Amino acid sequence: MLKEEINKALEVLKSGGVILYPTDTIWGLGCDATNAAAVDKLLKIKNRPAEKSLIVLLDTDNKLQSYVTEIPDVAYDLIEYAENPLTVIFSNAKNLAPNVINADGSVGIRVVKHDFCTPLIQRFRSPIVSTSANLSGAPSPKNFDDIDPQIVDQVDYVVDFEQENQSNKKPSTIIKLGPSGQFEFIRK
Repeated sequence: MLKEEINKALEVLKSGGVILYPTDTIWGLGCDATNAAAVDKLLKIKNRPAEKSLIVLLDTDNKLQSYVTEIPDVAYDLIEYAENPLTVIFSNAKNLAPNVINADGSVGIRVVKHDFCTPLIQRFRSPIVSTSANLSGAPSPKNFDDIDPQIVDQVDYVVDFEQENQSNKKPSTIIKLGPSGQFEFIRK
């Protein structure tokens, strides 16, 4: 079943579609982070202003250098030793859709460790966007049952994995990492 769900989601991502999927944190809306049209579609579903930041998921920190110009050494330690899911905001993003990159050139990236996301990203061979599966301004869903039906109706595919998980998941911790390695917590 997991393999089938990964295959279905993969086809949607390759065709520029938007998926509703479980992550290592909360349920997310996802698309190809290198496809500006797909990102626009996701933003429209979420009713989110384009200037608000998006998070990008990678399956391994080895791919960071493909999407960030300068990576302070401490980034690898922070990612490796984080006890909870950690999103790191890096300066100087590259090779991503322009509407994924912040106006200041930064991007939030999380290296994900999850039964669904990790193999999906490995097979897709591109980063995917992850933003909470809620309408802009509404509370983030704690589990699948909390997702607004309007979101469910508009996506191209709803992943049938972990929908029955009723644990109250939380968004990731977010830190902003400067070029010289200094960092600050944005969300704990």
